[in-house]
Amino acid sequence: MRTSTIRRNIFIGFCSLTFGVLASCTLAPTRARFINSFVPPSPAPQQQAPLPEPPEIDDGLLDSHEPVMLAQAALPRPSVEADIRIARAKDHFQRGADLSAKPDAARVEFDKALETLLSAPVNTPGRAKLITEYQKLVEATYRIEVDAANQSAPDQEPAFDKAPLESILEMTFPLEPGLEGKVREQLQATVSQLPLELADPVLSYINYFSGTRGRRTLVSGFQRAGRYAPMIRRILDEEGVPQEMIYLAQAESGFLPRAVSRKKATGMWQFVQFRGREYGLMQNAHTDDRLDPEKATRAAARHLRDLYTQFGDWYLAVAAYNCGPVNVERAVQRTGYADFWQLYKRNVLPRETSNYLPIIIAMTIMAKNPADYDLTGVAPDPPLEYDDITVPSITHLALIADLSGKPLAAIRELNPAVLKLVAPPGFTVHVPKGAAHSVLAGLDAIPSERRASWRVHKVGPSDTLTSIARKYNTTEKSLLVANGSAPLQPEAGDLLVVPVSYPGPAVVVRKAAAKKTPVRRKTASSSKKSTSKTASSKKPAPAKPSSKPSPANAVASGPRSAPSQIVRHN
Repeated sequence: MRTSTIRRNIFIGFCSLTFGVLASCTLAPTRARFINSFVPPSPAPQQQAPLPEPPEIDDGLLDSHEPVMLAQAALPRPSVEADIRIARAKDHFQRGADLSAKPDAARVEFDKALETLLSAPVNTPGRAKLITEYQKLVEATYRIEVDAANQSAPDQEPAFDKAPLESILEMTFPLEPGLEGKVREQLQATVSQLPLELADPVLSYINYFSGTRGRRTLVSGFQRAGRYAPMIRRILDEEGVPQEMIYLAQAESGFLPRAVSRKKATGMWQFVQFRGREYGLMQNAHTDDRLDPEKATRAAARHLRDLYTQFGDWYLAVAAYNCGPVNVERAVQRTGYADFWQLYKRNVLPRETSNYLPIIIAMTIMAKNPADYDLTGVAPDPPLEYDDITVPSITHLALIADLSGKPLAAIRELNPAVLKLVAPPGFTVHVPKGAAHSVLAGLDAIPSERRASWRVHKVGPSDTLTSIARKYNTTEKSLLVANGSAPLQPEAGDLLVVPVSYPGPAVVVRKAAAKKTPVRRKTASSSKKSTSKTASSKKPAPAKPSSKPSPANAVASGPRSAPSQIVRHN
């Protein structure tokens, strides 16, 4: 019984074990069948706390605190080619400066310097640096050439001016996004005798003239235009030329009557010598009609009209005005297009000419829409008003200034075509408005051969003969002799002739007159030595000139055109 019980318990335990194993396999089929007893069991996963939200970052933080490595990577890489070209250009420029005593050789070196910069490809890295260096060399070259010209001709006054826009005629400028739509709206409301067509070059120059440097040049030209605008518009209308051609003068010279370009084009309308003579602008040692604003405007209007007759298109006429009709004709023949923009796209015109017309169109658009470009506050200079007189003999501009009661600078401004301050016989001189009669009356009272040297003084309330003589470094006796029957003490308002030469640079007439003095002195001296006491007593007059002649002696020897030289003002 006991044995059977043990066997029964063993059997029951075995069955329980077997059932437990089978149940575990059935209820947990996903567990691994074998467990490596050498590997400790994996720890139970722990629930992790949620991560905190990242802090907010200011959008502009990275703009001002860019990593150093990224900032260095963003810097433009230096252009080796640009640096090499600039070094070569400076070398040529220095050679030209060293050859300033030889103008032709110096000009060759200066041209090489500028060409070295201009010949760089458009996509050259560092092109902005090339453009800046080009502007510096152009200005430096101009200063050297003007200084050399002044040294070679010290009696040539006043000085010439540089054409303000000459340095940008061979440059291009970037476009401003959104500018095209704005300008197109302006053109729809703009009335113009000259067709105003919009193109990228026009927009680029509008952008340039809207900037600080371009605006300064533009405003200066608009201000100076007031001096000549009434005269220019009148002549353009008389010659049948669009009124907008007034801005051609601004593109050429900025309305500077004595502007001179590197190519020796001269005057407000920049005529070269042969073209000026073709339209009646004569040049000689004393005057240059290309510098006279009115004469040059008339010639420019007729030249533009002739070019329009030849090409039948104002754009081509303007291009031909700049580079010559022959160059435009060749460009038309090469391409078969008688259209400026087609010639521009095909690059068959000189670079300067390609930019010349867009500059004029840009300035016209801005001038006709001043409110859109902040130009309404630009006040033009008052117009120059004058009368014309013809001088019968060589006459100093300072004498005309004395007779008109104006400073010499004002007379020079009215007469920029007079090169050496002395107007030759038969020349038409501009005098202040209303002063023609008094100037002519004063000139008639002065010997014709003395009008290049004598002065006229308007007597003030406190003036005396003594004070006037001291002012002009002469003597009272000289003043009395020169003025004939003048009273001992002139009254306030009288014009008193002063027989002295002008200080400053010598002029041709003064040099010619000075040559006679040594001859007279030599003749008097030799006659004094060679004559006997009897002959000397018969001719006492020649003995005086043997001493140093005074202004009074020079006055007394000259013929008189009026008994009294004092012009009274009632």
